[in-house]
Amino acid sequence: MKDFAGTPGTLTGLILRMSQCLFAAASIASMASAAKSFFSFTAFCYLIASMGIQIIWSLGLAFMDAYALVKKKVFLNPSLVSLFVVGDWVTATLTLAAASSSAGIVVLLDRDLGVCITEHDCPKYQMAVAFAFLSWGMTAISAVVMFWILGAG
Repeated sequence: MKDFAGTPGTLTGLILRMSQCLFAAASIASMASAAKSFFSFTAFCYLIASMGIQIIWSLGLAFMDAYALVKKKVFLNPSLVSLFVVGDWVTATLTLAAASSSAGIVVLLDRDLGVCITEHDCPKYQMAVAFAFLSWGMTAISAVVMFWILGAG
């Protein structure tokens, strides 16, 4: 199997996983700081749940990458890589769906209903969605790299 940037057990893989986790945590923090009314929108609740799953998945793989770096091993076992492929694609799909649906609600509130003029939580919603899309971008990169590694194996 070839080594790509973002391969499990490498420094770039660890950086990719940590950035996924940090962006997802920032999305949750931004949404949670707008505790006034985000519970009334299902898309925002889905965003919180999806980002929670993203944090768990990315943090687990980041710990595994850190362990591999300490032990100087690269995890390229085909069955393990196929698990990474499935997990990355599932979390990428969940993250994209949550970010897109939340972005739709933000656009509805801001441009269509004009609620953001009087509500002070709208910038927090926008930041949460932006961080969710950044987390999805990192997850999508990781998913494509894992797919390439699986195909190259």
